Amino acid sequence: MKKILIAFLLISNCTYKPVVDTAGRSGTFPESQSDNVTNDIILCRELALEHMNKTREGFAYVYNYYLRIGTLFLTPKMDYEYKQIQQNCLQNRGHSLLK
Repeated sequence: MKKILIAFLLISNCTYKPVVDTAGRSGTFPESQSDNVTNDIILCRELALEHMNKTREGFAYVYNYYLRIGTLFLTPKMDYEYKQIQQNCLQNRGHSLLK
């Protein structure tokens, strides 16, 4: 039980550091969007924290690092909602993400 509580506390402060390609234009935008990359990363991080399901994120963490061991890593890894929300936000703002 203590491990689950610790996992929930750790996942509440999860961070994702996207790698943004700032060298050119992305998609159909006529000009480079790299001028606003710092502001967009901060705003997308806040949006992702507001709109992610913290219970699901905690379960994904526990599942990936504890429960998959019991199946000898044969089951697929769960994706994190926080990372996906932040990636979508940055891509929709015109940034090309490498990772």
